[in-house]
Amino acid sequence: MTATPGARGADRRRGLADQTVVVIGGSAGIGLETARQVRADGGQVVLAGRDPEKLERAARELEPVGAAAFDATDTGRLEQFFQDLPGPVDHVMVTGGGPTYVPLAEMDLAAACDEFGRRLAMTLGVALCSRDKVRPGGTLLFMGGTGARRPGVGLAVASALTAASPALIANLALEMAPVRVNLIAAGFVDTPLSASLLGDRLEARREELRATLPIRRVVGPADVAALAVHLMCNDALTGATYDIDGGQQLISP
Repeated sequence: MTATPGARGADRRRGLADQTVVVIGGSAGIGLETARQVRADGGQVVLAGRDPEKLERAARELEPVGAAAFDATDTGRLEQFFQDLPGPVDHVMVTGGGPTYVPLAEMDLAAACDEFGRRLAMTLGVALCSRDKVRPGGTLLFMGGTGARRPGVGLAVASALTAASPALIANLALEMAPVRVNLIAAGFVDTPLSASLLGDRLEARREELRATLPIRRVVGPADVAALAVHLMCNDALTGATYDIDGGQQLISP
């Protein structure tokens, strides 16, 4: 039976209660915070991450219905992960991995090609491997960024991926329908990954953003997770890229 528009609205108000969300990259940062919000909203989670220790800590906190430690860029392991899921799921979110900043003068061409190919292949791999696992009307949700939209030294690989990802997501939305496919493009987010990239420059970056961003604060994992949950719940959204950067793109570099 086809649901009426009013019934679909009621589903959105019910949130993620009794739904299952797979979070690949769910052991830290944005993925972990999204899993927390899913659980708080009444949903169940399946967690995946590369670091077994971080994954175990997240599992103790969230009590997922399943957890698996593997690298999502390993196509064979990714395929096995989806095959091992006991039944259909409602949503899949993919986070993890940071941007690659390499000036051309220091670039290893083979490594750069590998990085570009692995990132796009992972997105395609999740789409291919999840086709029989995500329910109609469910969601595939990927993470991207806004920081490499402006040209800059060291941004060649990151900029190419930033430009390619929205086109890939739009095409997947057509081919995966009625499963919905969307992309979240974040600016600076105050996560452990950001801390590892910036080192002792982290606090200075926070202060700079607090002073210059239109929202006058730093974007955190909870902000991105709230957007992710909204995209899962709102069944009118597919094939699009949703920026969340506190207005970072609006200010001069």
